[in-house]
Amino acid sequence: MLALGIIVFAARIAGEIARKFDQPRVLGELIIGVILGPTLLNMMHSHVLGLADAHIEETIIEMAELGVMLLMFKVGLEVNIDELKKVGIVAGIAGTLGALLPMILVLPVVMLFGYEWQPALFAGVTLAATSVSISAQVLLELGVLQTKEGNALLATALIDDVIAILLVSLTVAITSASGNVDVGSLVQIIVRMTLYLVIAFLLAWYGVPLFMKLLNRFFDLTKAYGNPAVGLVLAFIYGWAAQAFGGVAAITGAFIAGVGISRTPHQINHPVEEATNALAYAFLVPVFFVSVGLQTDLSQFPLDALPLAVVILVLAVVSKVVGCGLGARLGGFNNQESFRLGVCMVSRGEVGLIIASLGVSSGVLKLDHPLFAVLFLVILLTTVVTPPLVRRVFQSAPANA
Repeated sequence: MLALGIIVFAARIAGEIARKFDQPRVLGELIIGVILGPTLLNMMHSHVLGLADAHIEETIIEMAELGVMLLMFKVGLEVNIDELKKVGIVAGIAGTLGALLPMILVLPVVMLFGYEWQPALFAGVTLAATSVSISAQVLLELGVLQTKEGNALLATALIDDVIAILLVSLTVAITSASGNVDVGSLVQIIVRMTLYLVIAFLLAWYGVPLFMKLLNRFFDLTKAYGNPAVGLVLAFIYGWAAQAFGGVAAITGAFIAGVGISRTPHQINHPVEEATNALAYAFLVPVFFVSVGLQTDLSQFPLDALPLAVVILVLAVVSKVVGCGLGARLGGFNNQESFRLGVCMVSRGEVGLIIASLGVSSGVLKLDHPLFAVLFLVILLTTVVTPPLVRRVFQSAPANA
């Protein structure tokens, strides 16, 4: 309770300070997480606060995962499907190029620094991912999430992450001890993910609105937070199903659930959105953003790996801006819209951290390995620099866009 109290209070104060400097709150929350983490204060292992032996890091991480789920559920509630349809071609091309270009650029560079091809390949795959939650939060604050670029961001990130997960599966297969690629298993993974996404979207599109309407016909869910409770149930079930049946991230399922509820009448979806806002932004979402810094120890970063970190950071930013931007341009966006979309896709956030941890669990990367430290730093820095970059490129956007 003490740790949570400190985290939520510090996140709120840091967010307000960031707003004083005309920056999004998420930037302040990320920075205060680094300050509270092992880089400086090491709050989670403080003997003075009595947290050293409390073993609460796992609990904080679990709450952070709930926070990002609610954030993506909220983003789904904001989605305008008709607008998403208009950017389908852009999302397909930009998502594909945005996922492949980081891997293509990072792989040979890491090998030039003396690493084997297996960890170099995994480094490229790790940076193929995108954390849509960071940019989506900034666009929500700026009031431009429902613009053409905002809708394209949501659709592009979805495709980008699906491709990134496929690349992870392929990479784990070809870097296994046997060295043999199980093509059958890879095809099975692709079919599984495709089936889940198709069925989940169909159920969300047709089933969720019907389910909510039927419940409201038989019960008075407009009272005692009935509709919000059912909405959260759907978010959690969809999140669980995404991992259990689709093999994709839980945040993808929560997002799809939000899309389904967004198609219900205003008297149903508005209370869900209001209650989600209160629960998420007052409590769990700040825990998520602060937790990114709490898991980072920049004080132990190996200085001899700094040149590689600088090069990889540049490639991480440029590959997303160029890959997604070029894809958007080929899809029909103008130069400004393409550039904005590319910048929005820079953050790796929690998705990058999840993929990097898969590299550790599969034995390709080691926690005490310099390359893992480089990837961790790059993931953090892309997450930190994205909010001000997004805000910068959207400064000319209309306030009521």
